[in-house]
Amino acid sequence: MKKVLLLLGMMSISLSAMAEGVIGFWKTIDDETHEPKSIVQIYEHQGKVCGRVVELLQNPGATAKLPGSPAIKGLDIIWGLSKDGDKYTGGEVLDPQKGKVYDAQIWLEGGKLVLRGSLFGIGRKQVWLPAKDFKPADDKAPSFKKPKLK
Repeated sequence: MKKVLLLLGMMSISLSAMAEGVIGFWKTIDDETHEPKSIVQIYEHQGKVCGRVVELLQNPGATAKLPGSPAIKGLDIIWGLSKDGDKYTGGEVLDPQKGKVYDAQIWLEGGKLVLRGSLFGIGRKQVWLPAKDFKPADDKAPSFKKPKLK
């Protein structure tokens, strides 16, 4: 029994250590203007990697195209990612402006976070920059809230 508990504890520590590289605050870049668009916090929740928009750098009052049109700030847009080699896969990403959900993968490349969203294998990727200068108002890890989808 002690060996099982020790093994489970080591697995939990191992998952947390692996996720540390992507955990933190990332600056998203607008696909069209190439200007910083928002700050997303990548965090771990119940063994999965998730992401929440914590600050909007453009259009601060933007709303999502979801039932009830919640504000984009505070919205969880990434969830369910698990470590798979050098990537985190098996999760989903929400495009809040289109109200659509895609399969998601993230990984680090040269100190930047790469997000790939796809549907039936066809997709696109974005490169996010570390938001080293961002100071959150609340530094505790958020609790995950899956958005209400159609």
